[in-house]
Amino acid sequence: MTQLAINHRAIRAIYMFEMARTWRTLMQSIISPVVSTSLYFVVFGAAIGSRISQVEGVSYGTFIVPGLVMLSVLTQSIANASFGIYFPKFVGTIYEILSAPISYAEIVLGYVGAAATKSIILGLIILATAGLFVPLRIHHPVWMLTFLVLTAVTFSLFGFIIGIWADGFEKLQMIPMLVVTPLTFLGGSFYSVNMLPPTWRSIALLNPVVYLISGFRWSFYEIADVSVATSLSMTVTFLVICTILVWWIFKTGYRLRN
Repeated sequence: MTQLAINHRAIRAIYMFEMARTWRTLMQSIISPVVSTSLYFVVFGAAIGSRISQVEGVSYGTFIVPGLVMLSVLTQSIANASFGIYFPKFVGTIYEILSAPISYAEIVLGYVGAAATKSIILGLIILATAGLFVPLRIHHPVWMLTFLVLTAVTFSLFGFIIGIWADGFEKLQMIPMLVVTPLTFLGGSFYSVNMLPPTWRSIALLNPVVYLISGFRWSFYEIADVSVATSLSMTVTFLVICTILVWWIFKTGYRLRN
């Protein structure tokens, strides 16, 4: 029974340490993403909204809000989790954590839990900020929170993997900048995939971010590019894949042991 007990103190210590780092870097962690997202909202809403009055019965400014929230949650989840685990590797304190009486699952819970919490808080702040610009309605608040939490946890796990894989600050930024950000912009953040020609729509559906944004947008306006069940299953599938990869990393000691 002792071996099965969860070390709550260890999880809490890692979690609180990572959360404290957020308050120490409040400008970078919270204020900067909110300001950047607000600028996206103002620029895209003004530039494109003047040409596209409505998308599937919803005003363009209102339509892009879920996409902007997902854009921030995705990028910040990866950034928070990857830096959170990379920095102990960089300074060498990761070996103290690995040798402590704490399981791998508890280490992941601490780091990923903190990264996901930060992203969820940021997403809710951005959502509240967007409400100052356009009228918002959330038809399915429970599903909205479900997609928000699932996305934050999934991409925090993905960021955790990137942080372990990276052996330099350049690699830490490479995948988020060259892969994740383009996929997010091309995933229907600022438009509906249904607006694309059939060929391009088929290509767009190969982008996993489409399913995340589609499901999240459905919880607001009951409009979606793909079915909600498909969005949910794709999100859970990616979550399972990331979980298996993290398990494999700790099992093999990949990039954790010399």
